[in-house]
Amino acid sequence: MELRYNLELGKKIIITTVQKFPRIVEEMDSMADRNFAVVIDEAHSSQSGSSADSLNQALGGEDEEEPEDIQEKILQAMKGRKMSKNASYFAFTATPKPATLEKFGRQGADGKFYPFHLYSMKQAIEEKFILDVLEKYTTYRSYYEVQKSVEENPLFNTSKAQKKLKAFVEASPKTIEVKAKIMVDHFMSSVWQAKKLKGKAKAMVVTRNIECAIRYFFAIRTALHEANAPFKALVAFSGEKIVDGIKHTEDGLNGISARDLPEEFEKDDFRILIVANKYLTGFDQPMLHTMYVDKKLQSVLAVQALSRLNRCNWKLGKTDTFVLDFYNSLDDIKNAFNPFFTSTTLSEPTNVNVLHDLKDSLDDIGIYDWTEVTFFNEKFFANAEADELAPVIDTVVARFDADLDDEERIDFKIKAKQFVKIYAQVAAIVPFNNVNWEMLHWFLKFLIPKLRVKDTDRDKLDELLNSVDLSTYGLERSRLEVKIDLDDSGAELEPQNPNVRAGHFGDGDTDSLDEIVRTFNERHFANWEATPEEQRVKFLNIAKHVIDHADYKGQVEDNPDIQNRKLALERLIQHAVSAERRRELDLYKRYASDTDFKRAFDSTISRILESGQVMNVAPALPPTLPPPPPLGPAGR
Repeated sequence: MELRYNLELGKKIIITTVQKFPRIVEEMDSMADRNFAVVIDEAHSSQSGSSADSLNQALGGEDEEEPEDIQEKILQAMKGRKMSKNASYFAFTATPKPATLEKFGRQGADGKFYPFHLYSMKQAIEEKFILDVLEKYTTYRSYYEVQKSVEENPLFNTSKAQKKLKAFVEASPKTIEVKAKIMVDHFMSSVWQAKKLKGKAKAMVVTRNIECAIRYFFAIRTALHEANAPFKALVAFSGEKIVDGIKHTEDGLNGISARDLPEEFEKDDFRILIVANKYLTGFDQPMLHTMYVDKKLQSVLAVQALSRLNRCNWKLGKTDTFVLDFYNSLDDIKNAFNPFFTSTTLSEPTNVNVLHDLKDSLDDIGIYDWTEVTFFNEKFFANAEADELAPVIDTVVARFDADLDDEERIDFKIKAKQFVKIYAQVAAIVPFNNVNWEMLHWFLKFLIPKLRVKDTDRDKLDELLNSVDLSTYGLERSRLEVKIDLDDSGAELEPQNPNVRAGHFGDGDTDSLDEIVRTFNERHFANWEATPEEQRVKFLNIAKHVIDHADYKGQVEDNPDIQNRKLALERLIQHAVSAERRRELDLYKRYASDTDFKRAFDSTISRILESGQVMNVAPALPPTLPPPPPLGPAGR
């Protein structure tokens, strides 16, 4: 291994990733007679758990006889978690987590933990080392209506159902198509044609999951084609994903190798990168100027994601950035950034007593015996093969499945994951060793991945989505290029929650499907003063006028040319809205002045016409209307 070879050779400077250290832990036992300086970038993400343990073990291994006693082996593993005495650690991060401050910071006389040195985001912006990504922030607000598509009226958990419906609406292919067109139109007119970064500016689209990323890729690709754009989009995700019955990979969609994507994105041929999680943090591309966000961003993730834009590029004249956010409010983003704008401290050390409570709770559930934990560790620290370890784990998994009900399984798994997470964070910090904690930690790390739990609420909520249809969707720009001002005062973080977590069960508040749909529509039609039913009538009136127009059948319904059919439909909708301007003045003003509102409105009318809803509505518009102007060449 090249890394191990260079370490043993005594090379002065070695650049690597912390993920490579686990593979050389056992081969680094002769390193304790040397001194190391470990420089760690983005310490918040890699230094709070097992990756850091492996690095400490690799640098601090002792050249001594291998102990045979199981307890001695465990104590040696625990010793490896401590920061090596022959190494100095220098950790850099813009978003310190509590565990990072506790491990790398300095503790003051007041018991709080402070950064060893501070170069704040505020100072970096003032000194023009980075750009302020919150200087031009635009947000959109959605409005939509869903309809019940089944005769039954089942009960669902109220709050979970509302969240599930919102996710369903925002991830709908039709919804994504509307937002993708807004993104492409903005990029073409305000970024590419505006010659941002001397015509080389690029954008990132941040989506909520891989399925949405793939849907956005197709929608943006179509929108770019319709706009005759001389560049393409790329999508980034790991592994394989089946969408609409088709298996997709990053390589297959992009037509290039995944490992080549960063280099290919440098080229003028590609201007838009669509991501879910991959490249959302750590991706360094100084030509990124604009970000389109359709994902909930909070805390560290918000700062890390939006900071993809903050790289300066003086050569190309990069002086600003732009964010268009479909999901988060200005307050959401302000609250996420505030703790990291100036200084960040930790109020007090982690209360490790929660590990006592968690261990007691896990022991009391009774699906494992302590002799099994001990036997597993004996085998594990004797470097036993996987087939020797598996029977112990499988026996406990069988009890987990047979002896616990659904709620008890969820409760056990939550507590087990909490124990492993907290112990991995504090093991390198606490000044004492607890052999039983160490043994349980390793046992649970192998057990947790095999524990299968069933979330009955999730299954029922999936049933909810099969009971509704999206009938109306629209977007309205709520804030345009607002500068989000952050607080200058420092922030103080709290340590790991000292309370034992547990599953939250019980029916909670439930409502009928009718009531859930009604409440949902009221909440998300708040952008218009009219009730959801009144808004539905408005849409149907316009749709009825369009379908009754003499040109509709020949130029829309029977038109085989997709582009011309679309242009003809847009013209007929515009004519209908204009004809209704006296009765619907507010609608007419919005439609005429806001291109994004117009695009979303047209999309909803198109969807109503496709669904056939308008066929069952009596004419509500005047029987005669002035004829629209004749179609231009593009509409024939």
